[in-house]
Amino acid sequence: MTKRVVVVGASGYAGAELVGLLASHPEAEIIALAGSSRRDDGPSRFSELFPRFAGVVDLPITALDTAALLALEPDAVFLATPHELSHELAPVLVAKGVPTFDLSAAFRLPDAATYPSHYGFAHEHPELLPSSPGGAVYGLPELFAARIADADLIAVPGCYPTSAILPLRPLVDAGLLRTDREIIIDSTSGVSGAGRKAEVKSLFCEVSMQAYGVFKHRHRPEIAAYVTRPVCFTPHLGSWDRGILSTIHAWLAPGADERVVRSTLANCYADQPFVRLLAAGAWPSVGAVERSNFCDIGLGVERSIDGDHLLIESAIDNLVKGAAGQALQCFNVRFGLLQTEGLLWQHPISHRSAAKEAAAWNA
Repeated sequence: MTKRVVVVGASGYAGAELVGLLASHPEAEIIALAGSSRRDDGPSRFSELFPRFAGVVDLPITALDTAALLALEPDAVFLATPHELSHELAPVLVAKGVPTFDLSAAFRLPDAATYPSHYGFAHEHPELLPSSPGGAVYGLPELFAARIADADLIAVPGCYPTSAILPLRPLVDAGLLRTDREIIIDSTSGVSGAGRKAEVKSLFCEVSMQAYGVFKHRHRPEIAAYVTRPVCFTPHLGSWDRGILSTIHAWLAPGADERVVRSTLANCYADQPFVRLLAAGAWPSVGAVERSNFCDIGLGVERSIDGDHLLIESAIDNLVKGAAGQALQCFNVRFGLLQTEGLLWQHPISHRSAAKEAAAWNA
């Protein structure tokens, strides 16, 4: 049965991407769009704000009214909203039994004490954090699909964390990485990762490759929490519109080698349609994943003076696999649909490739 959905925060980049995906989803009907404000202060219709959707999605973007939203009796609500607003709205929706997919970081971190220093607000709903029984489930379907299927609050992961956790978590779980060396992650994102707000550094003539949030970026504790290891994470701004490329450095534990690393990742993701493990010598690119829900992973190992140095490159589209596409993938899992529903036409080829890769390493 088609699910009736509402998107709050439809005027942002991630919100617009999500509306576009939902508009073509065979099992979803968008019944309302709302902004992230309680006042009307912009174009009245979605297609006025994003003309590429003219004749496709002409729904009005209304001022946020929680009571009016609940009166619609939606089957699901997506929150593409600022962290503080999600922190306010999600508990109300969950209390009413509405499955809620939150694209902000309001319910991603296990520890409430982390929020004041990294997000600037005190968390008032620790019972809804992932560390609490019945709390939010971290929405990374490749790793937590069974829990997502039973959850009413899904905390959709951040874009940078997605690019790091997918290649690293299976290796940590398998004990393949040294624990006496910190994992180093350098990631570069297109400008859309900064959101749709006006800032000088995001202007066309001002964008330049540069690091930011050094040693203090808010995604660092999220990555560490779900990789389950300390990390040194440095984000960079790139001069393109969308896509993330992450370069990850780790050191292999005694007895591990490149073959074991490859077989571990291939086996973990053999049945996952959106993770593509590239062949030896092939490396991911932003262009290869643009406007897709794929995460491409390439890797190599080199003997160094400190031991076997593992270099991993991963690439995702920050607005799709890093936000809207991942939210829709979680929606599919939550409602018992194929993970690929409404997401991508390439998935049968990708799935066969992943299974073939796993079979090769198991041979």
